[in-house]
Amino acid sequence: MPVDPSSLYLQIYPAEILRKKADEIDPTPEVAAVAKRMIEIMHDAPGIGLAASQVGLPWRLFVADVPPDADRNPPRSDQADPPTASAGPEVLINPVIEKTEGAPELMEEGCLSLPDILGDVPRPPVVTMSWTDTEGNRRRRRVGGLLARCWQHELDHLDGVLIIDRMTRPGRVRNRAKIRNLERGL
Repeated sequence: MPVDPSSLYLQIYPAEILRKKADEIDPTPEVAAVAKRMIEIMHDAPGIGLAASQVGLPWRLFVADVPPDADRNPPRSDQADPPTASAGPEVLINPVIEKTEGAPELMEEGCLSLPDILGDVPRPPVVTMSWTDTEGNRRRRRVGGLLARCWQHELDHLDGVLIIDRMTRPGRVRNRAKIRNLERGL
């Protein structure tokens, strides 16, 4: 069934699609159009990443755009080794983590599908990921910092995993009432 990109909208927890494992897809013009719309939704939110499940599609696809920021501590750069920022919006189809490096580090994360919920999530600081781009080319890159964290967060979405599943116990306790309110539709 064809997808009208203009009909896509941000899914909010506890939408069932957020808990489903996404299916692999082939790069097609339709997928490219959906990815373009996802980038618009992500930027409008505003956010730095968005998975297809977050717009109601069970596809193994996410978009990310982690801007460079020299004033950050540590600074984010698309020229670092490994890169800690994107050079612009990226589309990753059927992404796979090939390797992680370093002991997991805690950092506060939020999620567009879990409004007002923030908590510390442990993640490896560097990942090597492979994926297919919208032209059908196989890509592979090693990334670090916030870019690595963003990619891991979005890949979790493709497996039905949310930050509330990974955050530290104090974070879950601190957010318990907000999570319950979302579950009740409040």
